[in-house]
Amino acid sequence: MEKIVADTSIIIDGEITKLIEAGNFKDCEIIIPVAVLDELQAQASQNKDYGFVGLEEIKKIRELTQKNNIVLRFEGERPSMDDIKLARHGRIDAIIKDIAKKNNATFYTADYVQALVAQAEGIKTNYSKPQVKIIDLEFEKYFDPQTMSIHLKEGTRPVAKRGKPGAFTLVELDDKILEKEYLEGITTEILESSRVNQSGVIEISKSGALVIQFRDYRVVITHRPFSNSYEITITHPLVKMMLEQYNPSEKLMQRLSESAEGVLVAGAPGSGKSTFASSLADFYSKKGKIVKTFESPRDLQVDEKITQYTQLDGSFENAADILLLVRPDYTIFDEVRRFHDFRVFSDLRLAGVGMVGVVHANAPLDAIQRFIGKVELGMIPHILDTVIYIKAGQISKVYELEFKVKVPTGMTEQDLSRPVIEVKNFENHTLEYEIYTYGEENIVIPISKEAKSGGIERLAESKIKEVIKRFDSNAEIEILSNNSIRVKVDKDSIPSLIGRGGSTINELEKSLGVHIDVEKKTSSDSVSSEWFEMSESGNNLILEVDDSKSGMDADIYVKGKHLLSSRVGKRGRIIVAKRSSPGKRIVNAVMSKDDIKIVVHD
Repeated sequence: MEKIVADTSIIIDGEITKLIEAGNFKDCEIIIPVAVLDELQAQASQNKDYGFVGLEEIKKIRELTQKNNIVLRFEGERPSMDDIKLARHGRIDAIIKDIAKKNNATFYTADYVQALVAQAEGIKTNYSKPQVKIIDLEFEKYFDPQTMSIHLKEGTRPVAKRGKPGAFTLVELDDKILEKEYLEGITTEILESSRVNQSGVIEISKSGALVIQFRDYRVVITHRPFSNSYEITITHPLVKMMLEQYNPSEKLMQRLSESAEGVLVAGAPGSGKSTFASSLADFYSKKGKIVKTFESPRDLQVDEKITQYTQLDGSFENAADILLLVRPDYTIFDEVRRFHDFRVFSDLRLAGVGMVGVVHANAPLDAIQRFIGKVELGMIPHILDTVIYIKAGQISKVYELEFKVKVPTGMTEQDLSRPVIEVKNFENHTLEYEIYTYGEENIVIPISKEAKSGGIERLAESKIKEVIKRFDSNAEIEILSNNSIRVKVDKDSIPSLIGRGGSTINELEKSLGVHIDVEKKTSSDSVSSEWFEMSESGNNLILEVDDSKSGMDADIYVKGKHLLSSRVGKRGRIIVAKRSSPGKRIVNAVMSKDDIKIVVHD
């Protein structure tokens, strides 16, 4: 009786099943090593598709052998922990071949390397070259020249986005409801084609999620436990554009060619920002620059001269170490999302590498703000010099950043000079925003013509009130001029506001840059505090006011002293962490029966 030993590859490919069905195996014994079963079980336990495919094939093999009077048995020991650790180095493959050698059996494999090694060891080998469909895959029938992406979800009809960035429609592709088995078949086709002809790369493989870059298609597959049902999303770039096709101004072309070293390409999802980044990469490459990309997944459509890098050992920080040894002139970072991505982008830029980062943002300024808090404020202009906002596939706005030490617009005292980041419209040099530190906060201020002539109103509402109300929760502030205000407080609060010998009020005038007139508040000026209820939820204190106040600002006072400024959330709730300093103060105030007030204002 002929003996056959099958390895993992031949089982996954389904070749053993086909040979049995074709009647090629008669009066023989099929041996499946226990190591093969364990390997497939481990993959299935991690929700990897290969594991499920292989186990289904073994189930079919058992059913077919029973029908065709073929002997099927499992042989060998379960792999030890050391064997599993050395699996990548061929230990489990060696265990499978040893079983074939021990039984003087024919070794069946679809792995070319395995076949060569087995033949070198003198084992009778049957190598089956995988017969995999590599053209006209099932999913390709859904694409036409206008299709941006297709969305295939279990239990629904297939749909596609057709059109162009910013002007697309969602179209139903078929009346048929998709089933899980059909979607799994599409996944298997893509995986097998990727493996056989090296046309695809698995970029991300997690429990319930798989991302494959297949040719110029980006394939995202999700299933349980990550998603509640099986879903495949496949995106495809419609066109590859040259930088000149975006009709940039001569001024912008000159900047990109000569001085732009820290460029941020921003836009909403699907706006065409990655396509623009690709055109920028090709632009630099054609100018004789060494260009690399950082991507996960690697789906930018760039020239062959450009090398596309992904995460090294799961980290762009490790990849950055290698990148610096390569010495590129420009690196395209698509996309900068997580905290570490911003750090890597900043470190590479400060190391002298020209950087182009792609960032999700709903407005040009949002792209800059995403760097605030991740790097020091004063370093941002050294990292970024140009922000290009893409909308509906076109250049919508361009900002340039400059770093200056000056008095912020609208302030008058020279001793208020501080480092300021100016955000200007690139085309006309109009100052649109200023970013600077005020107290312990980072302030982003829009600059208008009115603000340039007198910006005290702009600052007063948000900052002067905050400072003055620390002395009186019901203080009223009136703007008299660009550098003068009137403050009305309770009689009991005047001494603390003035201070000994006027020291406190003088210090406030100096820090705020305005003259302050202090007056006693009459009874008609008084403002009542809000009624509220307090409760606990987990690690938080819930202070609940009238739900009509949702979205308004709130100041919390204990014994008349300002404790906390916050915003009223949904259903009139103000949430304070119990373990925070304000939270502990509120708990102590409740225990001591101290007066707690909440003042809500616009």
